[in-house]
Amino acid sequence: MVLASRNPIRSEKIVPGDLPIVDLKAEKSEVTRLIVKASEEYGFFKVINHGISHETIAKMEEAGFGFFAKPMPQKKQAAPGYGCKNIGFNGDMGEVEYLLLNANTPSIAQISKSVSIDPSNFRSTVSAYTEAVRELACEILEVMAEGLGVQDTLVFSRLIRDIESDSVLRLNHYPPILNSNNREDKSPSYNNKVGFGEHSDPQILTILRSNDVSGLQISLQDGVWIPVKPDPEAFCVNVGDVLEVMTNGRFVSVRHRAMTNSFKSRMSMAYFGAPPLHACIVAPPVLVTPERPSLFRPFTWADYKKATYSLRLGDSRMELFRNNNDM
Repeated sequence: MVLASRNPIRSEKIVPGDLPIVDLKAEKSEVTRLIVKASEEYGFFKVINHGISHETIAKMEEAGFGFFAKPMPQKKQAAPGYGCKNIGFNGDMGEVEYLLLNANTPSIAQISKSVSIDPSNFRSTVSAYTEAVRELACEILEVMAEGLGVQDTLVFSRLIRDIESDSVLRLNHYPPILNSNNREDKSPSYNNKVGFGEHSDPQILTILRSNDVSGLQISLQDGVWIPVKPDPEAFCVNVGDVLEVMTNGRFVSVRHRAMTNSFKSRMSMAYFGAPPLHACIVAPPVLVTPERPSLFRPFTWADYKKATYSLRLGDSRMELFRNNNDM
């Protein structure tokens, strides 16, 4: 997306160690301050002491790697949830294979039958992980609402908790690049090969976890790409397009990409918290003032999702829904 409003460009050079890390067990007012600040300046931060058990994470990673280790004919049985190299419907390509799951119990139960030889175990593993990251997303969204001065602190999280929420869980697998001899290619050029191209997440909030392998990069306002150091104790949190709209441009939807790693497989597990298709996306009244009028006209998540799928990675989507206010 093209951001409707940006904070002033930061003049200092940012290094990976400077990216915000929020300890969710710290004093509440400090947690709130840091989350709001990071969402305004970066649209990205990490959270530690998040309350999700190592067991829940490890089981999900094991299930994911187990699926991607299967022969291709077996993985293709999970279509349309499974894909390889093709990203979206408009010709985008990447060095990635993925498994996309609707984050609701009936859908998880259905696809488990084609994903695993032990559907019951796969279903319980995915359900436990999805419920845990959804609760984490809701906790963060409620802190955000409070920090923005919104009286109804459930205004964002309610959309994700809705039984008709369109939230999804996506597992992205970036295998090592093989050379013509079917060996891992360790040449420097492959360290710069794009696994998943530049984009912003269209949903409300993304809760992302990866194994201890680098690859994720975020783009700051000056266009510089900053690598995100993997942290086994943390989850990454991305502000999505819908949250930028619902905060009337206060928070920024972070642009990011994934690069390949030529030495080790990388797998990311991304929970995309989304509203129901019929939900009207509009900023709470307290965030719309005469000094800062509404930047976007109201639209439904179905409208925006349709616009997202009609474009290629990195193309502008939000301009289609922007008001013509002079800022």
